[in-house]
Amino acid sequence: MTAAIATHDLTKRYGEARGVEAIDLEVPTGEVFGFLGPNGAGKSTTIRTLLDFLRPTSGSAEVLGRDSVRDSVEIRRRVGYLPGDLHLFDHMTGQQHLDWFDEARGPHDPDVVAGLVDRFEISMDRRTRDLSKGNRQKVGLLLAFAHRPELLVLDEPTSGLDPLVQAEFEHLLRETVAEGRTVLLSSHSLDEVQRAADRVAIIRAGRLVVSSTVEQLRADAPRLMNLRFDPPVDVSRFEHLDGVAHAVAREDWIDLQISGDLTPALECAVANGVVDITARHADLDELFMTYYRDTTEEES
Repeated sequence: MTAAIATHDLTKRYGEARGVEAIDLEVPTGEVFGFLGPNGAGKSTTIRTLLDFLRPTSGSAEVLGRDSVRDSVEIRRRVGYLPGDLHLFDHMTGQQHLDWFDEARGPHDPDVVAGLVDRFEISMDRRTRDLSKGNRQKVGLLLAFAHRPELLVLDEPTSGLDPLVQAEFEHLLRETVAEGRTVLLSSHSLDEVQRAADRVAIIRAGRLVVSSTVEQLRADAPRLMNLRFDPPVDVSRFEHLDGVAHAVAREDWIDLQISGDLTPALECAVANGVVDITARHADLDELFMTYYRDTTEEES
């Protein structure tokens, strides 16, 4: 099956400034694909290049099997997009926005719209200037989903939404992919992505750091070992041991990230009079920070 999104060495530069560099990304059809990174990492630049709001400096991208530049008009008709910096017309109501979008890309699906209005309690007859941030975001979600697109590209979609609405939105994502459609979910919130996504790509400073299934990332996560000493010992005794990727001291504890054999760290702990030990696999949030720390250290 053709990937919903496929990029090949996709690069966007702003003169001398960094955009994104050599992005090779494949988003399978029929999945929620999480696109993770902090603000400024390159998520929105990648999305805008995929949708031809920005032209690539080099490389190429295919969306729904079509060239992102040559076939951009057709792609936009088949994609539902919610930008991270959503701007609506202050003087227009939700219904007027929907009518305007119908003129631009084709008619909406009445059943989809009615269901979303009821499900998310969306205000369709009030001007958007009179709506809260969360209610404006609901209008943006409606506009993205209204025409039942093959691909949803959602950039920070839950911004401003309360927790109950966020939970309902996650149900909507699962229903969408159950129908064979695809979601690219861009976010800086790992917690949001790991609950909803089948696969995850992490971007840092304009480059992809990793792309894998959520299950594989969890399986590859390093182990975290917490050691307590009385009296405290110098963390330097652990920093260069085989298998220890990272070590930090806090009061009478030493926290280790271990990506290899546990034996050297355990032997050192016993030799230095350890009085308490806990160990577990890193969760995805900690793994995310590991990729960022490791990349920073490499650049330094």
